[in-house]
Amino acid sequence: MFFSSKPSKPQNRIDTLIGADTKVVGDVTFSGGLRVDGLIKGNVTMTGEGPSTLVLSENAKIEGKIHVSHVVINGVVVGPVHATEYVELQSKCHVTGDVFYKTLEMHMGAIVEGKMVHVEGTTSQEGFSHATIIDQST
Repeated sequence: MFFSSKPSKPQNRIDTLIGADTKVVGDVTFSGGLRVDGLIKGNVTMTGEGPSTLVLSENAKIEGKIHVSHVVINGVVVGPVHATEYVELQSKCHVTGDVFYKTLEMHMGAIVEGKMVHVEGTTSQEGFSHATIIDQST
């Protein structure tokens, strides 16, 4: 029979908050839901087997790589964004780096300075995708 990889649902609750006046220097790993209103200078990576959701408010900034299953961006990201399931780029989003996604929602006003790369594949035990990259730039 056919095997289907059922997409995981985004985390509906926020387990961790990085406040507006908070600056984190170093890598951040999390499971569940993480909301960022402040600044992170480092990589942000999900841990665990379940889905993870990263939410960046319009005042948030991440300078580093993002590796999660679901991400909603309304702030600034300087670095690549890797989402194994879903990316939402809201109207005040500004990404300087490539965006790797399986499902994408992009609002009017969102800015991406980099490639938009659709990735198909299955999720590995580490939560990252074994990718088949479809390059449509040619």
